[in-house]
Amino acid sequence: MLDTMSCLDQFALATRRHIDLSVQVLTGHPGGVRARNRFSNTLVEVVTCTQEGVYLTSWGYRLGTVDNIEDAAARLAYLLAALPA
Repeated sequence: MLDTMSCLDQFALATRRHIDLSVQVLTGHPGGVRARNRFSNTLVEVVTCTQEGVYLTSWGYRLGTVDNIEDAAARLAYLLAALPA
């Protein structure tokens, strides 16, 4: 069984490497990662991780899998118009 909170923690760490994003890990059921563009109040997204290891945005867009966390975080940064550090 996949530890989704551990996967979300790793995703949050990878997402924090994008300098324009503010990142917060959300606990509870289901857990998630809230990422927001620091320069916008409206560019925000909550990402969850399925038991199959797929990172999904709150509107159902598939960012990637736990096999390639860096690319999934980069896709989220692109959607939120953020720059890499």
